[in-house]
Amino acid sequence: MTNYRKAKLILEDGQEFEGFSFGNENAVAGEIVFNTAMTGYPESLTDPSYKGQILVLTYPSIGNYGVPGKDVEDNMYRFFESENIHISALIITDYSEKHSHWNATQSLGDWLKEENIPALFGIDTRMLTKIIREKGSMLAKIIFEEDIPLFDPNKINLVAEVSISEKQVYGTGKYKILLIDCGVKSNIIRYLLRFDTTVIRVPWDYDYSQEDYDGLFISNGPGDPTMCVPTIKNLKVSISENKPVFGICLGHQLIALASGAETYKLKFGHRSHNQPVLESGTNKAYLTSQNHGYAVSNDSIPDDWRVYFYNLNDNSNEGLRHKIKPIFSTQFHPEASSGPTDTAFLFEEFLKSIENNMGR
Repeated sequence: MTNYRKAKLILEDGQEFEGFSFGNENAVAGEIVFNTAMTGYPESLTDPSYKGQILVLTYPSIGNYGVPGKDVEDNMYRFFESENIHISALIITDYSEKHSHWNATQSLGDWLKEENIPALFGIDTRMLTKIIREKGSMLAKIIFEEDIPLFDPNKINLVAEVSISEKQVYGTGKYKILLIDCGVKSNIIRYLLRFDTTVIRVPWDYDYSQEDYDGLFISNGPGDPTMCVPTIKNLKVSISENKPVFGICLGHQLIALASGAETYKLKFGHRSHNQPVLESGTNKAYLTSQNHGYAVSNDSIPDDWRVYFYNLNDNSNEGLRHKIKPIFSTQFHPEASSGPTDTAFLFEEFLKSIENNMGR
């Protein structure tokens, strides 16, 4: 058996957990959060929404199916949500030294070392998750020998760190979708490309007032949405117009802020598969995948908007819809990979709104 170096996870409140390192051996600090999904760790680790966070995976055995290869399709890695790992560190209970999967090209540990990401196993993630659920998301750090200070990633503009710096174009379809990249997951682009579209991906603070497009899409992303001042400013103009707009996760929060609503930080966030949501005004419930630490305040929603979805666990806002204009947003991820995909129909709804708008 491999000899693993010991390291400590230290929480903001002083609690300590000792584990064994199977990633890069460097000290790191960030916000500690948990994810309850049973599968999909390659997708979670490459999700830009986790930027600055120490991720705790509650499923007991991780690494058993290794890491897929970096096959390229539509100028994106086919099996990942971005080109890099975005978490600050990984915490798990048991690490599978031997992996087995037809698509695996390397182990989880080798991938983490390659990307300079610390990771610990041998920690009781069930107990750790109970602590986070009781006290809320908190700051934490991993140290080997030398101590480091705690660091709050929510005090910096994380979106600016994960967004692209120059315009990128995907596809050659009929309908032009302008995608505001606040830390977009690749699967969002894949879903948009399923239709007859050209996706024009631009930076988070891009002035798109002179761009020619048929529909506007605002992506997911990390951190405090109020940091995205240029994006909110641009969206205020877009909302005053009649072109279709669709926002997901952080994009939902930015649309809300641009409309005059307010956001707040959740106690420990929603980061898991199978979060139940209810479509407002109906009996239709859906299972969704979620990854966010902030939410829109239902009490602050302006009169010309209505709640689109509610979270059935805590009644928090899960979506907005304009009462007249073709503008809507969801807090959850309809494009979720590794699932569930109950709400993938919303992409078709977005494209239909574009077709209808162009047909007027």
